[in-house]
Amino acid sequence: MADEKKEPSEFKVVDRRSFTPEGSRREDVPTEHKRSEPPPPSPSAPRPEVVEERQEEIAEEASGFETLVSYLSTTAMFQLGLIAGPGGERIPPDMVNAQRTIDLLQVLQEKTAGNLTPQETSLLDDVLYELRMTFVELQKRQTRKG
Repeated sequence: MADEKKEPSEFKVVDRRSFTPEGSRREDVPTEHKRSEPPPPSPSAPRPEVVEERQEEIAEEASGFETLVSYLSTTAMFQLGLIAGPGGERIPPDMVNAQRTIDLLQVLQEKTAGNLTPQETSLLDDVLYELRMTFVELQKRQTRKG
């Protein structure tokens, strides 16, 4: 390796740091290159106001009462072992946490009483009824096995 002949390189290193190793400001800092402007939007790209409008619609849909009830009821079904795991495997029931999730739905029902639309009230009543009946049925099965 020591016998290799070094050829000049076209590679150039420029120190663009604003401070010296001692911490004082350098006077000879090269000027920054002009940053390129972002490319103009393509004619097929959606207009920003259309994108913003759709994001607002999605936010309204995602933050609705129905979404909350759906989230909690799906969680309870998963905890009851009614929904398969991510890999399709059977998940054993977690009755303690299922009961907690059902109780959360009941708290939601109590705290929102009189403030919901008839459809929201019906949804919450139906979900709670189904989850409670399923919970009782699974408890009966576990009692028979044990």
